[in-house]
Amino acid sequence: MLTFALVAVGSGVLFATLDVIINANPLGRSLYEVYRPLARDRVNPLLGLAVDLVFGVAMAGIYVVLHDSLPGSSGVVKGLSYAVLMSFFRVVMSVVSQGMTLRIPGKTLVYTLLTGIGESGVIGVLYGLTLEPWW
Repeated sequence: MLTFALVAVGSGVLFATLDVIINANPLGRSLYEVYRPLARDRVNPLLGLAVDLVFGVAMAGIYVVLHDSLPGSSGVVKGLSYAVLMSFFRVVMSVVSQGMTLRIPGKTLVYTLLTGIGESGVIGVLYGLTLEPWW
């Protein structure tokens, strides 16, 4: 249970860190300019961190619940299997919806898709290497 708590909180911090890297680098900033008319003038970093911590705990908990039903015999493979699920529900569905309903440049959608899949992969491998059911 202690391992779960540490990994869950750690993955929330990792989510926040990866979000900063993805969104604040020069390429990300230029591609996401399209959102400027909708974006807030300021972002509350503590609220953002709190949300990412909650997401980390939730995603880690879901991984543990699904662990035995994920394909693969090793933790890494199970983690990557989970990453595929995360990518579909978190990233692919969002990118496809935005591409269909908003005027977002294709290169922005591709960047969002690739970075989101990468982020899910990193988190999935972390879970696969460190988490398993405790019951």
